[in-house]
Amino acid sequence: MKPITWIIVGVAAAVVGLMVYSTSSLGGFRVEVCKSFQGREACGTAAGTSEMEAMNTATQVACAKISSGMTDSHNCQVSNPVRVTRLPDR
Repeated sequence: MKPITWIIVGVAAAVVGLMVYSTSSLGGFRVEVCKSFQGREACGTAAGTSEMEAMNTATQVACAKISSGMTDSHNCQVSNPVRVTRLPDR
């Protein structure tokens, strides 16, 4: 093979390796957050590199299911959760 082919293969392998490495480190913390807003309730599950990151993402997922518009979404996210469950790693 030509040297340029080896360079392209090496760069492609490095990119794939970086993607695998970065996604494998996301599962450090998993949580389920359940929110109640305007008479509706929903739960969201998320994983993150910190417990706070996972909780914020799970809150956004839950509130997206039961709110509409930016104001409702914000009000839902700042309200207290009904339940927070720490889940085991996969």
